[in-house]
Amino acid sequence: TQVLRKSLQRGLVLSTGSFLVYEAHKLIFGFAEVHASFKVEDVIEQADYLYGSGETEKLYRLLVQHKNSDDAELLWRLARASRDLAQLSSTSAEEKKQLTYDSLEYAKKALEKNESNSAAHKWYGICLSDVGDYEGIKTKIGNAVVIKEHFQRAIELNPKDATTIHLIGIWCYSFAEMPWYQRKIAATLFATPPTSTFQEALRYFHMAEEADPNFYSKNLLFLGKTYLKLNNKKMALLWLSKAKEYPAQTEEDKQVQKEALELLNSI
Repeated sequence: TQVLRKSLQRGLVLSTGSFLVYEAHKLIFGFAEVHASFKVEDVIEQADYLYGSGETEKLYRLLVQHKNSDDAELLWRLARASRDLAQLSSTSAEEKKQLTYDSLEYAKKALEKNESNSAAHKWYGICLSDVGDYEGIKTKIGNAVVIKEHFQRAIELNPKDATTIHLIGIWCYSFAEMPWYQRKIAATLFATPPTSTFQEALRYFHMAEEADPNFYSKNLLFLGKTYLKLNNKKMALLWLSKAKEYPAQTEEDKQVQKEALELLNSI
């Protein structure tokens, strides 16, 4: 149930009987084979089933066969799958870097195919931010405005997407806590450097929670962290406790639980 909830909030639509559809495809065509009669809808349905099941490696293997597709729905899912595979602790540093750059290319191609696709904008922003981790703080800060623009465009196209609202909150939080030396870099890159406040970040985190309550462990964690920054310990304890008790289904959830517990012990 929790896996399904998380899948739904990330934009997944599981149709009735999708498990049976997926199993039939697997039996008839074989998992590693791209059959000529496959329709885009069939591949997407298989992909969404695997995503909902947390089968990251199988999902990537399925979608990477379609990396030359012209379909934005397939391409943004491939960008997401590549990034998810890169995030696994079992992925080597070399593979992680390659997957990170690949994911950005897939998201970029998805946007080229359909500029009106909300998920393509979201994943382009996420993947562009990830690439910045390899190219240094100057590039990361330099890309910040573009990243936020893509998140905002994603919300314009899909106002109820809680994860994108959360991501703008993360953007605001990052700039609110930016150390002085990074602010100095930002000042050299922009005539008017991007800034934000913890109050603004908090507003977005609450907006995300209103759009889809309890949808994501990390949103609960950042509500707690932001309240700590604002010296509201009572509210920080409330949200950090929720983050600590969130049912862990992914590696990220487990990391969130660990950080929430550490913060609770420090208060």
